[in-house]
Amino acid sequence: MDLLANLSIGLVAAVTAQNLLYCLIGCVLGTLIGVLPGIGPVATIAMLLPVTYALPPVAALIMLAGIYYGAQYGGSTTAILVNLPGEASSAVTCLDGYQMALQGRGGAALSVAALGSFFAGSVGVLLLAAFAQPMTELALKFGPAEYFSLMILGLIGAVVLAHGSLLKAISMIILGLLLGLVGTDVNSGMARFSFGIPELTDGLGVAQIAMGVFGFAEILINLEKQGTRSLAAKKLSRLWPTKEEAKLSAPAVMRGTIIGSLLGILPGGGALLASFAAYGLEKKVSSTPELFGKGAIQGVAGPESANNAAAQTSFIPLLTLGIPPNAVMALMVGAMTIHNIQPGPQVMTSNPALFWGLIVSMWIGNLMLVVLNLPLIGMWIKLLTVPYRMLYPAILLFCCIGVYSLSNNVWDVYMTALFGFVGYIWVKLECEPAPLMLGFVLGPMMEENLRRAMLLSRGDPMTFFTRPISLGLLIAAIGLLLIVVAPVFRKKREEVFVEET
Repeated sequence: MDLLANLSIGLVAAVTAQNLLYCLIGCVLGTLIGVLPGIGPVATIAMLLPVTYALPPVAALIMLAGIYYGAQYGGSTTAILVNLPGEASSAVTCLDGYQMALQGRGGAALSVAALGSFFAGSVGVLLLAAFAQPMTELALKFGPAEYFSLMILGLIGAVVLAHGSLLKAISMIILGLLLGLVGTDVNSGMARFSFGIPELTDGLGVAQIAMGVFGFAEILINLEKQGTRSLAAKKLSRLWPTKEEAKLSAPAVMRGTIIGSLLGILPGGGALLASFAAYGLEKKVSSTPELFGKGAIQGVAGPESANNAAAQTSFIPLLTLGIPPNAVMALMVGAMTIHNIQPGPQVMTSNPALFWGLIVSMWIGNLMLVVLNLPLIGMWIKLLTVPYRMLYPAILLFCCIGVYSLSNNVWDVYMTALFGFVGYIWVKLECEPAPLMLGFVLGPMMEENLRRAMLLSRGDPMTFFTRPISLGLLIAAIGLLLIVVAPVFRKKREEVFVEET
């Protein structure tokens, strides 16, 4: 009864004309920045923070939240149609979504992504409403040791995701970890591996590397394959999945929703790790894992559901603890501070209309997004009919604008171009960039949590084995590692991940 009473409070707050308008504005902006490669929700929300001064607190937070989860919807569009992850969390969608587009199944991929996102987002909102406090208590049990162990498990899981040899996959993960070391040491304040270049003291950006190795490199590869996109466009025959595709997608959406809902709560997890984890799970449970990377519908349904569920449940630690689990939530804390709202448990009691109004608006926003996205599927697919020689300059322009807008520094554009060239070489060497991205994202977090854990234990490494949750995660990681290196599994894996020549 308390939940229904709280939701009724939120409904009254969310369905006012003003709040519905700003929810729609946020969803539309989120979809647009998700579709445009390189322009992510972090940069957009950062630029719009000054605008929130003039808005009521509820309307401001509803709009900013709409931008965040709306970008998860839009990010899949370019990932599927032009192999460019509009959002980092959509990077894994490129693997099968783009192959589906080349096979004339782009409409089915986009439909499944939109419907799966709506279902996962709705479930995420329900979890946020019903289990915010219990799930926060679980997150409270995760200290630095647990986070470090969780990230170890995530990196080992990335090996399973990669095509080709285990050695290449491990090498790419290690390279990602090394790239994550570039920048300023948090403890000492000394620059590391900056080589005297001032721009490197702040480290490398996710956008620079992601747009380079996924975007620019793909453009170079496609310029070698004249006519590929035109042929794919000619194959388009339908906008909706077949019964068989829907049958395969439904359980993948369910599994992705569960994974995303759980990982979204934990700082350091979020949409990116959820999408990678969901893809790995789908590949493991599939009876035809050899189809992954070649247009498996589960490779789109699982990750897209996971990243949208994670986007919703990542609000749990923010709203209940005042702890931002990612950069977007940190900006949301800034928006709340602007309006003299102290994020934390007291928000539920001191400002219930804000807390529950934001939650209800998320479900309304998800409904708006599926209504906005499904009718536009035909328009997005028309992108494939544009000759690639005319399309790639626009893609390059949007990528450069997006990367430049992050810090208004042309150095970022140069770095993106450099990683594009390096990414092109990696493609030629049959090295997957996805493990590198995961290593790069998790590397700094691992280092930070490792240092914290060792500091709290006064240098005793046994802290990772004496804490039950940390020990369980490490045992799972070791078990997965043993399975990966087992001769039987390696032989089977080599048969599954046969690279196309």
